[in-house]
Amino acid sequence: MADDTINDLMEATYCALCKHGYAELTMQDIAAESTKSKGTLHYHFEGKQDLLESFLEYILDRFEERTETIPGETPSEKLHEFFDELLTPSDEDSAEEFRTAILEIKAQSPYNEAYRERLSEFDRALRDRTAGFVADGIETGEFRDGIDPDETADFLVTLFHGAQTRAAAVDRSPEHTKQSVHEYIDSTLRADGSSSEEPTVADGEAEAGK
Repeated sequence: MADDTINDLMEATYCALCKHGYAELTMQDIAAESTKSKGTLHYHFEGKQDLLESFLEYILDRFEERTETIPGETPSEKLHEFFDELLTPSDEDSAEEFRTAILEIKAQSPYNEAYRERLSEFDRALRDRTAGFVADGIETGEFRDGIDPDETADFLVTLFHGAQTRAAAVDRSPEHTKQSVHEYIDSTLRADGSSSEEPTVADGEAEAGK
């Protein structure tokens, strides 16, 4: 499939998901947002599930491209910028609708192995990038000794997922979580921070469940 066709169909899927949500989404809805015909959709994809599996892969690829180069001269600055990027909608106008659609897809993942695998890949990518920044900060002495990069990454990624879920479910802006993440990095991770007590993964899960 040509790149321009892929991009067109994936962008159309994004628009259709925002308008109709996961449950009501049809191939015709996607075709209506695309410059391609419904026949082209069915030529490349067996059905809605097959297309959405490809869409989740597309999101992961775009995420990796978008975050391949994170601005900042130090690991701390890069970690701040990374979570700023994660918690700032790339499309403010449709952010709420898209978060809701993704939440619906996540709800299907316990029953859909393909969805679960794609979402797990995204989760691993988030944790790996976060753990890498934390490990770099420990090595340079910017972050405190004794911090476990993997546990810290789990905590921060749990906060991210919780922020996305709360934004879709109870309309709580991720901006609140963004501020908490920045404070956590400066007061808890940094070697010159003022906090002596590090939040645990359980704390992150409590935040996600609020």
